[in-house]
Amino acid sequence: MNDVNEFRKSAHQIVDWMADYLDQIEKYPVKSQVKPGDILAQLPSSAPSNGEKFEDIFKDFEEIIMPGITHWQSPSFHAYFPGNSSFPSLLGEMLTSTLAAQCMIWETSPSAAELEERVLDWLRDAMGIPACFKGVIQDTASTATLSAILTAREMASNYEINNSGFSTNDYRIYCSEETHSSVEKAVKIAGFGRANLVKVKVDDQLRMDPNSLSKAIQEDLDAGKIPVCVVATIGTTGTCAIDPLDEIAKITSANNVWLHVDAAFAGTALLLEEYSWMIEGLEKADSFVFNPHKWMLTNFDCTAYYVKDEEALIRTFEVLPEYLKTKTRGLVNDYRDWGIPLGRRFRSLKLWFVIRSFGLEGIKDKLRGHIELARNFESNINASTDFEVLIPRTLNLVCFRFNPGGIQEKQLNELNHQLIEQLNASGEVYLTHTKINEKYALRLVIGQTNVESKHIEKALLLIQKTAKSIG
Repeated sequence: MNDVNEFRKSAHQIVDWMADYLDQIEKYPVKSQVKPGDILAQLPSSAPSNGEKFEDIFKDFEEIIMPGITHWQSPSFHAYFPGNSSFPSLLGEMLTSTLAAQCMIWETSPSAAELEERVLDWLRDAMGIPACFKGVIQDTASTATLSAILTAREMASNYEINNSGFSTNDYRIYCSEETHSSVEKAVKIAGFGRANLVKVKVDDQLRMDPNSLSKAIQEDLDAGKIPVCVVATIGTTGTCAIDPLDEIAKITSANNVWLHVDAAFAGTALLLEEYSWMIEGLEKADSFVFNPHKWMLTNFDCTAYYVKDEEALIRTFEVLPEYLKTKTRGLVNDYRDWGIPLGRRFRSLKLWFVIRSFGLEGIKDKLRGHIELARNFESNINASTDFEVLIPRTLNLVCFRFNPGGIQEKQLNELNHQLIEQLNASGEVYLTHTKINEKYALRLVIGQTNVESKHIEKALLLIQKTAKSIG
């Protein structure tokens, strides 16, 4: 397809399809109902030798690909954490794809660099993040966390590991037992080894226990180990637990240990003044990350990563071959030095579209609406004689289980496993699970852009009906 008129015709067809899809998304089963290998079996074993017509490609998209799609934008999607989007975000993403700019340095697209700087300053100030932090957009929180751990590594070794490699295996990283798996992956990639990741105990609300952290650091110091980094979590993946940041920050400050704050999902709630308590003590931290692509109406991928010492970040990643030297170096932000990849997408454009289209107040209204729906769902679960909330709700995630009484824990776990399998197989709703003190819990997250009370009422009725049928 090299003809612009042919492109225009096909593009109009796709945009019409996109609008129809989003308008009629509730007609699809939320979770894909295909079996392993179903899609693969319909795809030719070798690539086509000659080009094919757009009509044929799009027909296969609808008939082969669409049945294997789980519909994250469905208002009945309550699994994991949301990856919500919005019309302004989609429009911004379409322009990003059309421009196809490689935004590695200021010279390769000045607008991309300067818009990124400005939009991240907007968010920093609106969320109450201290002004001493500077931001950069990463692809995911996993990459941002790896960047933080690598920077902490270089700070602890006076940048010698970058130059000469590890001279000791005594460096230690700390996180809670509930911290996201990306921390363990980052520790492995950064060369510390899984054995040097210390999992700190949690309290009865599954938050990191500061006393246990302090004890673990002191024991390592006494043993000749070198504490490098602590990862605190604002909104754990399992239950949305909020680690006590201020207490943790006092410990890291006293021991000169890098503190990275992972607020991948819950960070968006900092736009709400009533949740500013979650980051009390952040001024004593070194880095902070949250994902607009989870709960801020901006489609994947778009991660906001903030650091207090951008020079340490740049020194960790900077490599300057001759072909990347420019006259503007030092006068502008060349974001390729602010993270792992050299190549960078124009991610700030869709974020700019979202913030300007909704306004901060419009985004806040969405967030408060989701939290209120979760509060109502939690109340209904608490009022039920056959269900129970397993841990108090913090934001818009409710962890609960079916418990009709008179059943042993092992059987209860199996019963709730059966319940979630049947719910997801129905295609009417999609939930995921976690375990809380070995109790199998259903997680219901309310964060999809267009979710309304009717969708939550429908989910509750379906959960009750399905539980009754297997109970």
